[in-house]
Amino acid sequence: MLHRTIYKQVIAITLCLFAKEKLFAQQGTTDPFKIIKPINSALHTLLLHEIKPGGWLLEELQKNMDGFTGHLDSLVPDLILQDDIYGKDRLSKKIKSKSVGAVAEEGDWQAQYLWWNSETQSNWLDGFIRTAVLIRDKDQLSKAERLINRLLGTQDADGYIGIYDKDLRYKFDNENGELWSKATLYRALLGWYSYKKDKNILAAIENAVQDVMKAYPINQSHPFYSKNPNAGGLTHGLAFTDVLEQLYALTNKKEYREYCLFMYKDFSEQVLNEDAQFAKLADMNLPLKGHGVHTYEHLRSVIAAYYASGNPALKKVLDNFLSKIQVATTPSGGPAGNEFILGKTADASTGYEYCSLHELMAGWISLLEKSAASQYADDAEHLFFNAAAGNTHPTESAICYLKQDNAFYLTGGDNGDTSDKHQTRYRYSPVHKEAAVCCVPNAGRIVPHYIQHMWMKDNNSLVTTLLGPSEVHTTINNKEVHVKEETNYPYENTLRFTINSKQPNTFSLKIRKPGWAVSANSNLPYKEENGYLVYRQTWASQTDLTISFQATILKKETANKEVYFQNGPLVLCHEIKADQEITKKFSVPGLFESNYKPVQLTIYQYDNDEVKPELNQVNRFKIWMVNGSTGRKEEISLVPMAKTILRQVTFKKKETDYTKYVNTFIGTEGTGHTFPGPCLPFGMVQPGPDNADLGWDYTSGYQYRDTVIMGFSQTRFNGTGISEMGDVLLLPFAETADKSLR
Repeated sequence: MLHRTIYKQVIAITLCLFAKEKLFAQQGTTDPFKIIKPINSALHTLLLHEIKPGGWLLEELQKNMDGFTGHLDSLVPDLILQDDIYGKDRLSKKIKSKSVGAVAEEGDWQAQYLWWNSETQSNWLDGFIRTAVLIRDKDQLSKAERLINRLLGTQDADGYIGIYDKDLRYKFDNENGELWSKATLYRALLGWYSYKKDKNILAAIENAVQDVMKAYPINQSHPFYSKNPNAGGLTHGLAFTDVLEQLYALTNKKEYREYCLFMYKDFSEQVLNEDAQFAKLADMNLPLKGHGVHTYEHLRSVIAAYYASGNPALKKVLDNFLSKIQVATTPSGGPAGNEFILGKTADASTGYEYCSLHELMAGWISLLEKSAASQYADDAEHLFFNAAAGNTHPTESAICYLKQDNAFYLTGGDNGDTSDKHQTRYRYSPVHKEAAVCCVPNAGRIVPHYIQHMWMKDNNSLVTTLLGPSEVHTTINNKEVHVKEETNYPYENTLRFTINSKQPNTFSLKIRKPGWAVSANSNLPYKEENGYLVYRQTWASQTDLTISFQATILKKETANKEVYFQNGPLVLCHEIKADQEITKKFSVPGLFESNYKPVQLTIYQYDNDEVKPELNQVNRFKIWMVNGSTGRKEEISLVPMAKTILRQVTFKKKETDYTKYVNTFIGTEGTGHTFPGPCLPFGMVQPGPDNADLGWDYTSGYQYRDTVIMGFSQTRFNGTGISEMGDVLLLPFAETADKSLR
């Protein structure tokens, strides 16, 4: 047994070395992880409490707090309240099982596999804290403080905050949740610090991170080694770079940034079934195949590694990664993953997971912060306003674990599929416990994450990066500045800003111009620079600024040549009326699990007609489409997909029947000498009707004016001046043969 174990380890090490050699071979002799010149972020995120949402964003936060975000702990108490996984219920060799909804492979004692509740608890806590801060809910803030204090109280003397007892921690050669459980919790703790500004909280987080860095010394350890290449909890742990990036932004300690680079290097050198490893990203012939949420969350780690090093080799694989993601993205911005990507080129029928929506949006925002490139804000908005909003129930507190752009049924399976009776992901629920309680916590995180990054700073500038109703209270030049943005964006394209500065203050206010905007109107003068409207002036007392962006309705095509339409930031769809079937009610009033079926399903086809606005209606349009069942044209409405349950987003093009323009009898009368039958070029067989086999007018065997058919022969000369062939003459009939047939 011992020899077998050693043999397996030797093989694993050999494979790791081979992967490492392949990685370096693709870059010649250049070390792709060598620090060349680190790149500083172009923009800087504000603290959470500096931003206040308004309008529909505030309403969405409140709906979440009244629903799954505020009550998930009571909806799944066994996963959150009854499992003190960071405290007295830490995992040890003595623990063989835990209620998590999944089990390890038979044969392993594998307490290593029982980390799942840490993800559920910490991602829920992260969304709960940030929502409570943003809506200024005193009761929920008190609850958040109690939860945080209890978790900080679990910290050991050496700094450890985590889910493993001393007999297990940092001692893994297989699946484990060591880094992932820390990444999810420390992100929540950093969110609380962003609100409280308590140095003791920051010190506790830094001590915990230092404990990790001591256990896995930089360039001297292998935190991502696993003898099993399928180690989801282990590879989730690469998201620990999120924590390191935030600490670097707060402290400017370069050791955190350099540790990001080390983590991505070690991750890339191991034998793992993950898309984001360096060698795989370097190969553009290798599509994305892995578990979607892993792939998209790892984008941020690749970004962090590149900016930590400035190495052009990492820039190249980052660009490759973005190109591969583009292939895997649906019209709404949803990233393919049902739950694996499997090399798919995404279209409107491709399923995407709610977890992946949050992770990819966070990746776009990371690129925005690092580069200030407005295109990444467009990507983040596109996903948030379409895929994410279209996956969230418009009136109830529930989401779909999986959904597609073209959603015709939500009954558990993929668009009505019933082949897998255990499939429940395609339906609305505030929990999704039968699948996994991972997407609902992320649904509680995505709105606060968007809001916190609506405003950023750029040296002596205040930058509106993501648009929507909000307020910001911050300081520029050590002077207080308050800006209020009133709008119903993205459901209208006019933004009204009120800028207040108690003291005269000279700085630039930069408002992002969306990529879809064809023009902008403003009541104040501006310069357009790199996708931003720049207002440089001395701001005193109150200044009012109004901006209107003009949009045109864009017709776009998917990779499979289906057509869809976009109005400004919003993807349009034909909404399908649906019947709701409530399959489960929860103790919290208004929370349900529901299936939806179409009242009457009609699939429409596009026939080159124009989209026009409906009179006296906002965000409603009309177009003539072909009813796929009847073949007749009908005028249908198009609305934003964001507030729909069942819908058709993309439309196949109606195939034109060109045969209606063909008259096969042309040339068959007089001396045209043609026949009305099929014929391939150089076709040896040319079947067709024959009226006679003699005479100049019958050289092809057929004459249009003749009223009698002699039969159907299989050979002839077409368009010539001589009668020939006419072989194998056949005449089908259903009566007794007599002279009347000729």
